[in-house]
Amino acid sequence: MKMKMKWTYPLLAICTTIIFIIVWTFQTGGRKSIVCKSLPQDLGLEEKTQDMHNLIFDDLSPAEMIQVNRYLQQNLAVLLVDPSEAKPSDNCIYSITLQLPPKAEVLEFLDHQGRRPARQALVTVHFGNQKDPNVTEFLVGPLPNPTYHHDITVGKYGGKLPYFKRVLLGNEFEEMHVFLQEREYPKAPNFMYEVFDYNGSNFQYTHAMPPGFNSGDRLTWVNHFQNVPGFYVHPFGFEVQLDIRSLDISDWKVKKVFYNGQYFEDMEDIERQFNEGLVKVNKVKKSPPDGGYSSLKQRVPPKGPGPLHYEPRGPRYSIRNNQVLFMSWSFAFGTDAIQGPRVFDVRFKGERIVYELSLQDAMSVYGSNNPGQMYTRYMDLSYGIGNGLYTLTQGVDCPYLATYLDRHYFVDTSSPVTREASICIFEQNAEVPLRRHYESGQAPFYGGLEDSALVFRSMTSVTNYDYVWDFIFHQNGAIGVRVHASGYPLFSFIFGDATEFGNRVQQWSLGSIHTHSIQFKVDMDIGGVKNTLMGNDMAFETVKAPWSPKHKINRMKMVRKVLDTENEAAFCLHDDMPKHIYFAANNTNKWGHKRGYRIQMVSFSGDHLPETDPMERAISWDRYKLAVTKRKENEPSSTSPYNMLDPWSPTVAFSDFINNESIVNEDLVAWITTGFLHIPHAEDIPNTLTLGNVLGFFLRPYNFFDEDPSIYSPDSVFFTSEQDFTSCDVNQLACLQKTAACVPNFPAFTYSGFQNMTKL
Repeated sequence: MKMKMKWTYPLLAICTTIIFIIVWTFQTGGRKSIVCKSLPQDLGLEEKTQDMHNLIFDDLSPAEMIQVNRYLQQNLAVLLVDPSEAKPSDNCIYSITLQLPPKAEVLEFLDHQGRRPARQALVTVHFGNQKDPNVTEFLVGPLPNPTYHHDITVGKYGGKLPYFKRVLLGNEFEEMHVFLQEREYPKAPNFMYEVFDYNGSNFQYTHAMPPGFNSGDRLTWVNHFQNVPGFYVHPFGFEVQLDIRSLDISDWKVKKVFYNGQYFEDMEDIERQFNEGLVKVNKVKKSPPDGGYSSLKQRVPPKGPGPLHYEPRGPRYSIRNNQVLFMSWSFAFGTDAIQGPRVFDVRFKGERIVYELSLQDAMSVYGSNNPGQMYTRYMDLSYGIGNGLYTLTQGVDCPYLATYLDRHYFVDTSSPVTREASICIFEQNAEVPLRRHYESGQAPFYGGLEDSALVFRSMTSVTNYDYVWDFIFHQNGAIGVRVHASGYPLFSFIFGDATEFGNRVQQWSLGSIHTHSIQFKVDMDIGGVKNTLMGNDMAFETVKAPWSPKHKINRMKMVRKVLDTENEAAFCLHDDMPKHIYFAANNTNKWGHKRGYRIQMVSFSGDHLPETDPMERAISWDRYKLAVTKRKENEPSSTSPYNMLDPWSPTVAFSDFINNESIVNEDLVAWITTGFLHIPHAEDIPNTLTLGNVLGFFLRPYNFFDEDPSIYSPDSVFFTSEQDFTSCDVNQLACLQKTAACVPNFPAFTYSGFQNMTKL
């Protein structure tokens, strides 16, 4: 029997009008788009006060960036050049970001009505046009009207930052390409035309990092690909090593040339050997303009929309400035242009759980028989993880009706850049119960709760790879941190023993083996600032059965341990560690157990780079899946954007943080590293799927409460066999045909992702 759905259009229109309103500009995003919002709810005095207090974590506004830039232009007493035009021999302002105040000052302000900490900017300046070229970091403040700038470089890093440690500007990458096109390719005209059909515009490039073998080197292999969408999977097998150490671009030079398994001294050498028939050529078939197998174009026509996410009565969360309120949760958020997304002052039922939760770095180590990828260790912090946040696509990257927020950055630019709709916030029904039970005994009942959680999401596109960053807030007091990887892997050209380093996926394309490692800083304050790291595990003991002494039982028992020192709390990648590891407070719950929050990791890491490798100290954070250290203001981050440019003498070496200090009853920080080994395969064409490439961790209450707090969720469902479960008074799900009958007005699709793009 077929049933027809009958719509009562006037009722639908009235219901939609009552529940949903159109908002043109969301409070913090400034995005001129239509957002479906619930009728506003007034915040109480406590929430309003917390909202204003959390502005100390708020990202710099464009107006503040402009003021800082203007102040330095007028007060540095040097000529500053627009980064888009800056040569290595010029001075330029590279980045302007928020400088976080010291934690002690923040807590005094937040918790004890103390003085508001000064708002300051952290500014990185490249000084190339002076006798001693260097990189300098300044604190500029107070904002919004700065009157001072303090050089903090020596105090922060123990010495000056040599100029060769500087992050490459976008213009420097472009200068490399121009150098090749105008100076080097003309030296091998026959080779370039016969092998690549070179026409001046059919190359795309990637650049191997780190740049050389020794501190001070600026040597990079420039790899050549076909200039088509998804070019990363279309290698030519042609790489040129450039020496760009000189600040005078005219002094740059080619150090080596590689093609199809053969090495040459320079472009003249490969031209001469080509003309003599000594170069083994494997010519790559020209790809169609859309990239062919690398294209993400639809292969079949659409068949109508799939399931859509919407909130029947509008969002159950609210956002004011940089603060989010959801159920029992509150937190402040931000996105650092270099480090990426982060949250602060995370509270559940008003009690602080996390002071800071922030991304530190995302790194990939590659393997190949091609020279560039053979030693590549990409440290994405150097490219700017936050600066790689671009516009999210409604209905794909996030639910169509999520709240979308803009972010503003000042990195490698002369004025603030706005990335519209680059953060989304939404409530997500995981479509699995957070808890449930069906009882079929003498008094049957059902009780359950859907896992409906708030998601704070952003996505980074760093050259070829894309990362989805999720901070998830569950109704039981747990926080989930989840990372999905997608985008295009880098592919090598196939020759010789190539298949020892990956899988062939096209005629000349090899999916190169590589690892992904991602680290987060988690500064938890459980029941206060002072915590201790505890470990609970299991062991079997052999005992006689009390009721039958002639029989023995292997009885399981719990093993408790206090991890006293930083060395004890540093667990290398494949070390055993307690199954339950948690931050413990100095107070107890109702049942006498120390209140705590457990760290539970989800990771599939490959092996870490051998510690004997000369670059290893720069990425020594990746040695550890978990390390807990005593919190220090002079250890704000586990790495540095300068490390990729000089890993042989790293500016920050995380392994130095671990020096056997006591971590009992101290302010502690957990440094959590997750990752996976990726050996690309045929199904990574056209690009990598997020499915299965997911990792992260949970922060879960561990005797923090007296019972599961989600039992008080208004979403709970319970009914017995003796109740009328079709009654709204008994079971709220029975009312969905009324409470969820209103379908929202979906706003027109908008997208601004092709504005303010950064080229590398």
